[in-house]
Amino acid sequence: MASLGNKIRTVKSLGKPYWYLRLPWLQQCRPASGGDPLTKDYDVIIVGAGHNGLVASAYLQMAGLQTLVLERRHIIGGAAVTEEIIPGYKFSRCSYVLSLLRPHIYKDLELKKRGLKVYTRPHFAFTPLLEEPGQNGRPRSLLLGKDHESTYQQIAKFSKKDAEAFPEYEKYIAKLGEAIEPLLDMSPVDIQTLTEGTLRKRLKALPALKTLTQTGLALGKDIPTFYEILTAPAKKILDRWFESEPLKATIATDSVIGAMLTPDQPGSGYVLLHHVMGQIDGEKGAWGFAEGGMGSVSRCISEAALEHGATILTNKTVSSLLSDSDKKVCGVVLEDGTEIRSKAVLSNATPKVTFVDLLPTGLIPAELVQDLKGFDSTSPVTKINVAVNKLPNFTALPNVSENVPGPHHSCTIHLNCESMNMINEAYSSAMAGELPKRPMIELCIPSTVDPTLAPEGHHVLSFFTQYTPYHLSNGREWDEETKKAYADIVFDAVEQYAPGFKDSIVGADILPPPELERIFGLTGGNIFHGALSLDQLYLARPYTWCSSYRTPVKGLYLCGSGAHPGGGVMGAPGYNSAQIVKTDFAAM
Repeated sequence: MASLGNKIRTVKSLGKPYWYLRLPWLQQCRPASGGDPLTKDYDVIIVGAGHNGLVASAYLQMAGLQTLVLERRHIIGGAAVTEEIIPGYKFSRCSYVLSLLRPHIYKDLELKKRGLKVYTRPHFAFTPLLEEPGQNGRPRSLLLGKDHESTYQQIAKFSKKDAEAFPEYEKYIAKLGEAIEPLLDMSPVDIQTLTEGTLRKRLKALPALKTLTQTGLALGKDIPTFYEILTAPAKKILDRWFESEPLKATIATDSVIGAMLTPDQPGSGYVLLHHVMGQIDGEKGAWGFAEGGMGSVSRCISEAALEHGATILTNKTVSSLLSDSDKKVCGVVLEDGTEIRSKAVLSNATPKVTFVDLLPTGLIPAELVQDLKGFDSTSPVTKINVAVNKLPNFTALPNVSENVPGPHHSCTIHLNCESMNMINEAYSSAMAGELPKRPMIELCIPSTVDPTLAPEGHHVLSFFTQYTPYHLSNGREWDEETKKAYADIVFDAVEQYAPGFKDSIVGADILPPPELERIFGLTGGNIFHGALSLDQLYLARPYTWCSSYRTPVKGLYLCGSGAHPGGGVMGAPGYNSAQIVKTDFAAM
């Protein structure tokens, strides 16, 4: 067998991206009118062809505003992309599961009609344990799914009390999520406009206030409960409901996923809530795999924008924003010096990239500049994409036959998650600048339900691992040697649960925080464009002075995940921003 290091090196000569193989015309997409798109003036230029930028483009174009979307990479989609990193294997290279995309976006942009197909999962979580075999000759495991009786029996292996409480917990968390869900589709309340604006502006700000009021009424007597989950550690909530560590730790992973915090810390309760506000085909809380990978989501959204006349260009890096003599943003400058004019610019980049890297100095009021330094974009995530020639065979739940997926293969597999203490230990290592000995691992195998992703009998695996520091101790860098060392830690852990796994590896793509930043433009490697901490939500996302998508600089708006309501493949920031821009254009 070739060494693991050699297998990892094979990905350095990347195969052609999936977008290129399937839709070569999307490498440079433009409306049928022709002409050089770089010489035209536009109503709106959108920086970044991530899914939020594409959503904003589609809605603005549908409203009759001419939009140009500029993407620095060779491929559209931002973090929602499919790339053929290893020949024959197609990976959702960054984001990898779908749930949070807003239902009205599905409908308005006709995404199903455009071919978006999502495989829902009958089971959603599998947690095997490393322990001595029981009476059946195997270690225990926990498999949670839609079937209530089966889930009851699974939890009862650890605690009958927990098995009885679990359905009530699901109702509790779902009720809170449904109550605040309307806030996702509306700009936060503009306090300054409501208190200081003209009568006309105050009237325009009322819908957001109405939505907030309706949310409070929907919560009703549950407002104290909502406040607690918003502010408390997830551990406090989970300890109240359950006693078995495997169940608590499995649920707790949703409270810390993508976040540099532990279930013991305040704010982790909200992250838990953030991840239950999605749905697939009307099924609340469901998560699924997009056929063809997450790039299919971006493709379908882009088709809607293009159909209505938008222009989308790849390999076009914006180096700075243009401003006029009145300090109003009026276009962009590309890396090659090309200037493109527009009446407004929407930034789908992170807040740091937008305000520090792209915006000319002097445009942000001096009293606000200090805020730019305080925005938290810390990330604990290293994403690893792996191609294998056979399915993992878990000791706790062995394969029935050699390459036939079991129910546990299609859900999220949690490794090193037997207890919340294990999660805390991995966090402590990262905070010291060290690689964790037992990282928290979320593993998905989308090829078990989507045969388009890998050769027959082979599979693609998505590892979402934490906690890994951006800055390593003693000035070390995330070089190839360090990346391979960390991959070995992860793969050794999988080997303990599923012997033979390492022999099945065909190749791997390792993306620690600095690589996520370099490739996808995610400041700090943060998948949400900034932490979902209490001081960076709603009225304060990303800052109190631009939570309504408008910035203090005229002509500049935010539309990315750094704005309300935050990250995930949701589309809400793009949609909400587009509504604000349409309102402002109507008032011109």
